[in-house]
Amino acid sequence: MVRRLNDVRLRDKMLLVFVLAVFIPVVFTNVFFYQITTHNVRNQKLSDIGRALDQIRNEIQDQIDAGVGISAVLTNDAVLIEYLDQEYAHPADYVASYQSYIVGLLEKYSPVYEEIQSVSIYTDNDSLIFGGHVLPITDEVRRQSWYRNLTQESSTTPILEWNHADYPGSAAYVISVIRRLSNSGEPGGKEKILKIDLHPGRMLDSLVNVTLEGRVHLIQDGRIMLTTDPTRSAPEPVPYVPPSGSKGSIVIEKDFGNVTYLKGWKIVGEFEERRVLAEVRKSREFVLYMAIPNIVVPTVFIIWFTRSLNNRLVRILKHIRRVKNHSFETIDGKPSGDEIGQLTEEFNRMTLQIRSLIQDVYLADIQKKELELSRNQSQLHALQSQINPHFLFNSLETIRMRSLMKQEFETARIIHNMAKIFRKSLTWGKDWIALKDELDLVECFLEIQKYRFGDKLHYEIRADESALAAMVPKMTLQPLVENASIHGIEPLKEAGRIVVDIRRAQGGLLFLIQDNGVGIPAPKLEKLLQALEDEEAASDRVGMRNVFLRLKGYYGDRVDYRIDSKEGEGTEVRIFVRDEIPPN
Repeated sequence: MVRRLNDVRLRDKMLLVFVLAVFIPVVFTNVFFYQITTHNVRNQKLSDIGRALDQIRNEIQDQIDAGVGISAVLTNDAVLIEYLDQEYAHPADYVASYQSYIVGLLEKYSPVYEEIQSVSIYTDNDSLIFGGHVLPITDEVRRQSWYRNLTQESSTTPILEWNHADYPGSAAYVISVIRRLSNSGEPGGKEKILKIDLHPGRMLDSLVNVTLEGRVHLIQDGRIMLTTDPTRSAPEPVPYVPPSGSKGSIVIEKDFGNVTYLKGWKIVGEFEERRVLAEVRKSREFVLYMAIPNIVVPTVFIIWFTRSLNNRLVRILKHIRRVKNHSFETIDGKPSGDEIGQLTEEFNRMTLQIRSLIQDVYLADIQKKELELSRNQSQLHALQSQINPHFLFNSLETIRMRSLMKQEFETARIIHNMAKIFRKSLTWGKDWIALKDELDLVECFLEIQKYRFGDKLHYEIRADESALAAMVPKMTLQPLVENASIHGIEPLKEAGRIVVDIRRAQGGLLFLIQDNGVGIPAPKLEKLLQALEDEEAASDRVGMRNVFLRLKGYYGDRVDYRIDSKEGEGTEVRIFVRDEIPPN
């Protein structure tokens, strides 16, 4: 793939860069942005429509709830029920009751509640004078659908019905709340039915919402009760037929939840999709206007840059071909400061040098170059014969992977720790490292030792969280831990323990390395402490001595160290560094 790309001309490469890095990303970004915008606008529009339908549903439910609430009050009005159940011997007695209580009770709701058009009571008490708000239950009433539906209900639960208004000469249909009054049909009680007609104009006003550009219907059991669509408006309910062609219309339904007397009722909104997505088309134009400069401007700049590169490179290529034909002409023109300009200057310099070499010392120089080439090749072969540390790391990694494949996980872990130790110890040019990395090196070493000694060695590493980022000289703790392991724990016959504890104290860092090994005999300890003070003194604890000398060289008077050891009990090395951060 790379070779094929190298065979493509520079101009075609720049065109490819433009298509892959500019054109396709811009087109993809704008298409993606348009899709996201369309989706968001559509969802927002549908959400707004849903909220508007919720508002309509709530307003209509409030009107119906007003009628249901009044029916609940009248249903349990004991005085009203007593007046309606009473047998009146003289009409004047009923008229007095009607004028004193019944008419005032039934007529007081219409002026207060605009949703209520009228309140009527139907009864089979023949001793009443029917008229006004009290009407008889006749055979014609019993043939009405609302009466038949009510008789199927054994309780006083209200029902909602679309029926003809009971007004002389009226042909209007209204939605009524119909309910039995208490003790209807019981021994000694007359049949009494409360019928509250809701104002259809108020409900129709609720269906009309200025924010909705569509048709809204109030539907009961698949029939349209009220609608804002004049083509579907009728004196009585008509079946609801959903609009044909789902792609051109959006239909949203809102039911009335778990309200018992509104079961089967719902608000249905029908909207034309082109009107709902009118805002989407505006966003499409915005995306298009934004995409044009994003494509045109980069195109102009890329053409400009391409011409600058291509013309000068073609000129250099022509002169190089002339050199092949022994024409050593330099490239004319003012040199530029970019890489192509530098290439032009170097070509001119090379051309002049070749011309000079050919004319002056061509043969002698060729011989000299051959000798140098032979020497360089010899050096190269010598270098290749040396072992590269990377070869060692790669070999260890290969062994570790083989161990993992053979499910020798403990061996793989030890090889991994060993590779980490080699890699960190051979890293040059980095004298200071974070304490966290130094502890990582110590843990790798202790893991290897534990693999070697098994249950004979136990260790614990503790460090304050705030001290892990502190910078310390490389290989500060590992030699001390190695001394504790080799000279302290290894000679033990029983299990040993090494503890590494680092904490912040008194404006610096305190390092503690403890072991319960064989300890250091008093003469050797004295000799070791003397070696730490005298750089020329000899000591068999070279690693420990080198650590203290390096710390003294790095920190000077800011470092204190102490070694406490008892033969047969163990050794403790204590190092305290004030202001441990290295100077800049």
